[in-house]
Amino acid sequence: MASKYILPNNQPFSRLECEVAFKGLSKKEQLYAHHIAQASWKGGLIVLLQTSPESPLIFVLLHRVFRQQSCEELKQVAFDKCNFSEDDWKAFLVYSSSIYSDMGNYRDFGDTKKVPGLAQEKLAALIRASRAYEQDSKTLERLLDGCLARLYVLNDNVAQLGLGDKGITTYFSANCTDEDAEKAKEYMKHKGIEPYNNRLFKTVVDGVTHYEIRLASVMSDGDAAVTSGPEEYQGAQFSVARGDYSGLLAMVVEELKEARKHAANAHEEGMLDEYVRSFQTGALAAHKDGSRHWIKNKGPSVETYIGFIETYRDPTGMRAEWEGFAAMVNGPMSEKFGRLVAAAEKILPRLPWPEAYEKDRFLKPDFTSLDVLAFAGSGVPAGINIPNYDEIRQEEGFKNVSLGNVITAAYTASVLPFLGPEDAELMRQYRTQAFEVQVGLHELFGHGSGKLFAKDKDGKLNFDEKTVKHAETGEPITSFYTPGETYDGVFTDLGSAYEECRAECVGLYLSLDDEVMELFDCRGDTGRLVTYVNWVDNLWDGFAKCLEQYDAAARKFMQAHSRARYVILRVLLEHGDGVVSIEERQDADGRPDLLLTVCRDKIHTAGKKAIGDFLTRLQVYKATADVAAARAMFDHYSEVPDSGLHPFAKWIPIILEKKQPRRFLVQAHTELKGDDVLLRQYESTPEGLIQSFVDRFPDPAIEDRLLELHQKDAKHFP
Repeated sequence: MASKYILPNNQPFSRLECEVAFKGLSKKEQLYAHHIAQASWKGGLIVLLQTSPESPLIFVLLHRVFRQQSCEELKQVAFDKCNFSEDDWKAFLVYSSSIYSDMGNYRDFGDTKKVPGLAQEKLAALIRASRAYEQDSKTLERLLDGCLARLYVLNDNVAQLGLGDKGITTYFSANCTDEDAEKAKEYMKHKGIEPYNNRLFKTVVDGVTHYEIRLASVMSDGDAAVTSGPEEYQGAQFSVARGDYSGLLAMVVEELKEARKHAANAHEEGMLDEYVRSFQTGALAAHKDGSRHWIKNKGPSVETYIGFIETYRDPTGMRAEWEGFAAMVNGPMSEKFGRLVAAAEKILPRLPWPEAYEKDRFLKPDFTSLDVLAFAGSGVPAGINIPNYDEIRQEEGFKNVSLGNVITAAYTASVLPFLGPEDAELMRQYRTQAFEVQVGLHELFGHGSGKLFAKDKDGKLNFDEKTVKHAETGEPITSFYTPGETYDGVFTDLGSAYEECRAECVGLYLSLDDEVMELFDCRGDTGRLVTYVNWVDNLWDGFAKCLEQYDAAARKFMQAHSRARYVILRVLLEHGDGVVSIEERQDADGRPDLLLTVCRDKIHTAGKKAIGDFLTRLQVYKATADVAAARAMFDHYSEVPDSGLHPFAKWIPIILEKKQPRRFLVQAHTELKGDDVLLRQYESTPEGLIQSFVDRFPDPAIEDRLLELHQKDAKHFP
């Protein structure tokens, strides 16, 4: 059904408010933030190349049109010359703004394709009637030829992101299969290469298969320190090259060098120096060294992180998408997080797994609440725990950030289906506060906790094999991470959903602790209400929102967080002794409806036990690198049955009928005026979002670089 791939004309938009925080910065800090934001946005164009073959073409086509005519002028053209209706125009604006917001024609949350909500002929007519087409018809016609038909195609292998016949991806050339991905994984393990900043391109010449592992870098020549081959491995030729996204990374490097002139201290200077080296050369080790400086830079006025960070959208869960942000610290909320960090060593032992399964020492991180100035990528999260490099997180430390203005903008909803009136009203009152608590616990104690059992290159184990037993079986530990193995590399496509589930469970579990809640200034009856709403919100989301992301034909969830929260719902339905229930009913109009109820009295008893037992299993399987046991357990709870007490598959049409679209966030833009930085904010409308990108990318040379990079790879995506 094509309608589920079309964004609604009533798509909501919210503005990310940051003016007060930005104006609180010194002139030097504003200049630093500006150049970091510029580096983030220019690098963010890489996501177009990481999403689909047509995404760069769609972006350039639309951007050339909007750059030369305002939305108001285009609307006049659409109505006067192209026979647009009001709905056609709204559909055009919503689709265009989604390309900017998601950096491509696939949803940032769910990874399904988006198609325009207006006829192909009308879209083409508007492009051909635009001023941009008048001035350069040849280029725009070529862009239309390259992407117009692809915009509307919904075959099984392009309706969602995936590898081979399961979907579309540009992390691998179009001829790659799961078998090719596994061969490349084995080769990279053999060579000690981590795949965060690379893609895989396969060619077959005269019957010989050649795999090119291409690193992201400005430089494209050979360098023995990072490139190699070709060499034979398991019957195929492998080479490691560099130069992916070269033209865009060159602009990132320029902005980071400018930012360095305004750095506040030696750690910021060292961080930026290493990031520049990494992006210039393709050396992932340099990005790790930059991350080491970053975690030591405590309490900066302007916080940032930039590079190839999260692996959610790689079908194998190993290669990372570009992400970069600049944000200002929110003092009052950061103070609460600081109290949480200070109490961490007292709180961590309250987690349900045995002491031996926790890190040998807790490396107290910086934990701040931030107001985002710029966040470039396919989407904007509510919180982050980074870096993702296992050896740094386990032995050296990490940082947590909660994005306060994102939570305020994105997590306010007036329509809350499938809840009773009392629960819906409590959600409206306390949901934002509860979510701030969940984000804090999820990031600090969820992603920041838990040991990985490992053997180093000298054969030494990081645990006592004589005394440490398997927490589930009581037997000696027989599985662990070997040299060259990482969590992402072992858990691959399961890893993101599994780890998000573990972190969410930690948040639910610790939110039951009154002493923990007091650290968030949640006390007494109010504190208990916030705890209750946190549980209601997670379980409601696992039901009412997450099943929107389930693909019944493929029998899989299209988003890691959605699968994670649905699994928690299934665990509590199966083992929570009635802590949550779902029943069928009819709405006021007599249509099929559903009601989710959470038993407030049981969340501290049966609910806590069920989550604690499940959380222990999650940590045990992760710690011991037992991906087979983890997958069997997680797949069981990921099932979406069509019969029985909870026929979720039967309920999905009811859920989709009441679906509420996710908000698009309209971000600010900064620009230089002499030595001053001007902040520009926009209306929370599709026109406002579009104008923000027109102001952000006024130079047509950027579009040319995108097209050059697209053309370079075109042969791999016929």
